[in-house]
Amino acid sequence: MDKLKKIASSFFSWYERNYTFNLGIASFLFIWQLVHLYWLTVHVVFLRLFGVSLLPLEGIWEFLIIFADYTEIPALLSTSLIYIHSLTKKFTWRNILFLVFINSQWLHLFWITDEFVIQQFTSASVTILPIYLAWFAILVDYLELPVIYDTVKRFFVSLGRKK
Repeated sequence: MDKLKKIASSFFSWYERNYTFNLGIASFLFIWQLVHLYWLTVHVVFLRLFGVSLLPLEGIWEFLIIFADYTEIPALLSTSLIYIHSLTKKFTWRNILFLVFINSQWLHLFWITDEFVIQQFTSASVTILPIYLAWFAILVDYLELPVIYDTVKRFFVSLGRKK
C-alpha cells in the first residue's frame, strides 16, 4: 500500500509540474469532440427531427468524424485526470459533477453507440431497445459541453499564469 501511495504521489507531482501541458493535451483532444457533436446535431438529430441531414459525410470526411470519435477515449482519460487532480487539491461538488458528466461517456461508448443511435433513427426495422435510449445517448454526448468549456478555460487561465 505504501508503494502505491508513493507511485500516486510521484505521478501527481509530475502532473503538477506539467499541469499546463496536460491541460493543453486534454483541451486539444476535447476540442475534437466539438466536431463530432456538430456532426451528431446536424446529421443525426436533424435527420430524425426534420427528415434532412445537413452534413452527410463520405470518404475522407467520414474518416475524420470517426477519428474525432476515437479521440474521445484519450480525452476522457486526460480530462478525468484534471478533475481528479483538482480534487486532490480541494474537494468541490463541481469537480465531482464534471467527473460524472465526463465518465458517463463510457456508457455511451460501450453500450449505446452512435451506430445504435443512427440505426434507431433511420431504420424502418424495429430494434429490441426503445428509442428513448438513443435520445439518452445523445444527451450523454452533450454532457461533454460544460466540461469541454471548463477544460479549455482552465488551459487558458493556466497559460496566463505562466506569463
